[in-house]
Amino acid sequence: MSGLLDIINSDLGKQIIGNISQQTGIDQNQAKDVVSSSLPELLGAMQGNMLSGDGASGLLGALTSGKHDGSILDNLGGFLGGGDFTDGNKILGHLMGDKLGAVETGISKKTGVDSSIIAKILPMLAPIIMGYLGKQAKNKNVSSTTDLGGLLGGLLTGATSGNNSSLGGSVLTSVLDQNGDGKLDASDAIAAVTKKKGGLGGLLGGLFGKK
Repeated sequence: MSGLLDIINSDLGKQIIGNISQQTGIDQNQAKDVVSSSLPELLGAMQGNMLSGDGASGLLGALTSGKHDGSILDNLGGFLGGGDFTDGNKILGHLMGDKLGAVETGISKKTGVDSSIIAKILPMLAPIIMGYLGKQAKNKNVSSTTDLGGLLGGLLTGATSGNNSSLGGSVLTSVLDQNGDGKLDASDAIAAVTKKKGGLGGLLGGLFGKK
C-alpha cells in the first residue's frame, strides 16, 4: 500500500501542491512542506477518532456512502479554485474540535508558513483526503472498521516518525500517544483509561471537542 510520501510525490500530490500554491500565493516548496505536515495530522485525527465510541463506524459510513467517492480528485483545480470549503471546515470540526488551532500553530512552526495560511489550506485538504480514502476503500473493498484501520495504518506507517525529515511528528499523535512510542495503539487506549479521569471517552471527547 502506498504511504503518504508516495502520494505526495505522485502526480496527484503534485497537482495538490501546485493548486494550493496558486490559491494561497506561497511557493511550491512551502506548499509541499505544508501538505507533507498536514496529511499526517488529518489521517492521525481519523485514526484517533476511530478509538472513540462509534467513531470508526461513522468514518466507515462516511467513506462508503458515495459522498466521498474520489470524484473530487478528477477536478482538483475546479474544487480548489471554487473557493467553497464548507465541507472541509465541517470535517475538521468533527475530527479536531477545539484542538484545530493548536494543529494550525504546530504546522506553522514546522513549515514557517503563517498560521493564517495554514487555516486556509487545511479545509482544502480535508475533502481531498476523504475523497482519496473513499476511492481507496472502494478499490480495496473495505467493508469493516478493521479493514479501515488497516488502510489508515498503512498510509501512516512512518509518517509520524520523528526521524522522517519529510513527514514530521503529528501534533495530535503526540497528545494521544500515552506510552511515547510514536504511534497510536491498544496500549495507548489502556493508558488513557488508567491515567485520565473519565477514561478513554473523556480523553478523546476532549481532544475532538465532544461533550
